Formats: sequence, C-alpha cells, structure tokens
Amino acid sequence: MPLTIEELTERMHRFVESQGWYEPGSPRPQTLRNLAASLSIEAAELLEHVQWDDGPQDMQGWRDELADVLLYLMQLASLSGVSLEAAAVDKLERNSRRTWNDSDSRA
Repeated sequence: MPLTIEELTERMHRFVESQGWYEPGSPRPQTLRNLAASLSIEAAELLEHVQWDDGPQDMQGWRDELADVLLYLMQLASLSGVSLEAAAVDKLERNSRRTWNDSDSRA
C-alpha cells in the first residue's frame, strides 16, 4: 500500500535520526542550505541518465535518483514548515490563472 507524503516524510525523518544527522556536530548537518544544495546535486544526477539519450538506460539508477530528489524535497519542506500538498495545489491554481507566453519564462 502506497504511503502518503506525510508518512514518507516521517519515515525519512526516522532514517535521518537513526544516522545521527540531526545531532549537533553531525558530519552531515541537515541545514536548509545543505539540503537545498543536496537537492540540486541529486536533480543534476538525473540529467546524467539522459545526458546523451532521450531516456534513461538504467531504470533502477533513474528510480534511485528520483527517490533521492523526492526525499530531499520532503525534508526541506518539512524542516521549513511547508506543506508540499498545499504548496503544489496553490501553485497549480495560480498557474491555471496565468497567461503563458514565450517572453515570460518565470514559473
């Protein structure tokens, strides 16, 4: 049975806690800056899978990188007090009211 974002987030927090990464003096401090950098790095690793091809050749590696992106995103949202569900719904609603044209590249 699939887990909700909230359940996945709790499971991710338990893993991070079990590694001691939330502890003061951790070699992997879980700051918003560090997590945002890690998210960006993991997203870039997705590009390696499609750098020279239209699609990933290694589906397990692709899945792993997608999972890493999701986990870092969930941790960033949770630690900064953002509900991903509410943020996504709000953004979709705002986007549905936007006028899209080629000169406006902001999302």
